[in-house]
Amino acid sequence: MSDIQHAHLHGMREVKYDWLSTHDVNSTDWNEIEPQKPFHLFIPQDNDLFGEYHEYWKIIEIFSLFTLGFKTHRDHFAVDIEESEILHRITELRDPLLNDEYLQEKYSIPDTDSWQLKKARKILQTDKNWAEKICLSAYRILDNRYCYLSESVMDRPRPELIQHALKDNLMLVTSRQGQAVGEGEWQVIYVTQYPVDTNVFRRGANQVFPLYLYPDENSTTKERISNFSDEFLTEITNKLGYTPTPEAIFYYIYAIFHSPTYRTRYAEFLKIDFPRVPLTSDDQLFRKLGEYGEELVALHLMKSPKLDQSLTQIIDKGGEFVVDAGHPKYSDGEVIINKKGDRFTGVPKSVWEFYVGGYQVCHKWLKDRKGRQLSPEDLNHYQKIIVALSETMQIMNAIDAAIPSSSFPIQ
Repeated sequence: MSDIQHAHLHGMREVKYDWLSTHDVNSTDWNEIEPQKPFHLFIPQDNDLFGEYHEYWKIIEIFSLFTLGFKTHRDHFAVDIEESEILHRITELRDPLLNDEYLQEKYSIPDTDSWQLKKARKILQTDKNWAEKICLSAYRILDNRYCYLSESVMDRPRPELIQHALKDNLMLVTSRQGQAVGEGEWQVIYVTQYPVDTNVFRRGANQVFPLYLYPDENSTTKERISNFSDEFLTEITNKLGYTPTPEAIFYYIYAIFHSPTYRTRYAEFLKIDFPRVPLTSDDQLFRKLGEYGEELVALHLMKSPKLDQSLTQIIDKGGEFVVDAGHPKYSDGEVIINKKGDRFTGVPKSVWEFYVGGYQVCHKWLKDRKGRQLSPEDLNHYQKIIVALSETMQIMNAIDAAIPSSSFPIQ
């Protein structure tokens, strides 16, 4: 087999042109690489950590059932901040007095190869339980919106997940795509209790892992079961000497994925595949990380009592809290939302710049409301987002204090 050589060339375009004009294949400082299984990448990898990382449990081996988030292919119609808007749209689709051409033009919902309005309307008009399909969804990070979860409106509502996502459950959300070069530290991890949009992360194609599986309507059993694989449960039981509750395992995993050391130590592998979970035989460490994971889950579900301890003030400058185009803007601890100067003060720069799933959360949430007048509930929710992200960063540091870099690989 031929040797494989690799070289990096970084810098501005002019610098690269200058270098290329004075070098060729023979004068390039090459590094020989040996692509590793299973990806055989033609780029250098940290082989010292390759074996260590691949001893851990891949997330798709931990959970028995997982699937992509739902795809609407018509978000502007199937998803909305206001429940009443979804109800109105579906009511109009069910109205036999309105013709197809009027509805297609009004809502910009043309027929496609996989979806036809006439067929969708027939389904809706004969569905006695049509209103029950309106539900909250995890549309973006810390941004839940109403959707119509049905193939009559969505191209791919993920029916294999619906029965589990519409009941009392937790959903871990992550992705195989990981983090692209230049996107900073890996942070493709989230939790929700609702059905998940496929673009809840910026790069899309996220996978959803429910904690519990519920029986279908025709099943003889009525009890839910955990979604952990038998092989994984056997391994964690052998490690700890007992079988933890499903929630305890879930919280532990969520804490591990929020460890800054874990994210940087295994950065090369997190960019190209599903994340992996190291297990510990130290019950004290397992329980401590579980406590941190539980706190993170409560924060990200917007259920933590800490969210009521606001860090910010709302300043009214006469703009009626409408988010203007070109906003929000950040300056010296203030998030300005319009030309009049309505703003949130006391926002730490670290919180403003905090990313989850490739999105700058504080910026994205407001930008997606361009032209919208923020209600008192919206303003309160945004203040809670700031608290949630601030607390998240503190807990991430606490997780690393519990498992310092010298403790990797975790035993």
